[in-house]
Amino acid sequence: MPDFLTTSDGNKIAYKMTSGTGANKAAPTLIWCGGLKSDMEGSKAVHLHGWAKARGQAFIRFDYFGHGQSSGDFTDGTLSRWARDIALVRDKLTTGTCILIGSSMGGWAALLAAIANTPRVAGLVLINPAPDFTEKLTVANWSAEQLKALEDNGVVYEPSGYEEPYAYSKALIEDGRARQILDMPIPLTCPVRILQGYEDTVVPWTHSKRLLDMLTSKDVTYTLVAGGDHSLSRPSDLRHIEASISSITQM
Repeated sequence: MPDFLTTSDGNKIAYKMTSGTGANKAAPTLIWCGGLKSDMEGSKAVHLHGWAKARGQAFIRFDYFGHGQSSGDFTDGTLSRWARDIALVRDKLTTGTCILIGSSMGGWAALLAAIANTPRVAGLVLINPAPDFTEKLTVANWSAEQLKALEDNGVVYEPSGYEEPYAYSKALIEDGRARQILDMPIPLTCPVRILQGYEDTVVPWTHSKRLLDMLTSKDVTYTLVAGGDHSLSRPSDLRHIEASISSITQM
């Protein structure tokens, strides 16, 4: 069973955490930041939690507002709110530095959280990151009918890989438009490791590669994974993620 944090407006954020042990007790805490509509029981989150626990490194996985076992309606969620969830988890559950591991939408939210409080972030590991996806990957490909539906109904539904479709609310689209980061320098100095599946049809590599031009950090690597899809959850992909985390922690 998860534990819960309470947000300023009374909602509950579900999380699972293990503390660091032994020689790695003081190492940066790893915080998993999942993708849109995913939850903390996803295969990558569970695998990395077990991997971190085995080497004695603190690890936290959680569900954003409106996701998984956390409270709230998904259609009331925005990138700003989900970035605040990351900050809440970091600030309430950790005292030292952390490494944010962001997958897809979680990559964008992790970047926003890191920009807002850079001293607490020792590094970022971004997996098929999707900064600005609402405007540049979603709305940019909508038909006139979908744009009208957003104005008339306040929401547009699209198929997803989950039981329920993606529900793109007007609040999410407008907040995402205001929180775009790919058109200006991204003021981060921490190490950033980007892993991108070459066969990803959700977030094309040409999109995530734009981060290389915008990140101000001098320690950024971009790895294009042959045959990798949007999930990047094959055994070889998981080893790539582990190696990326280790390259930051030097463990």
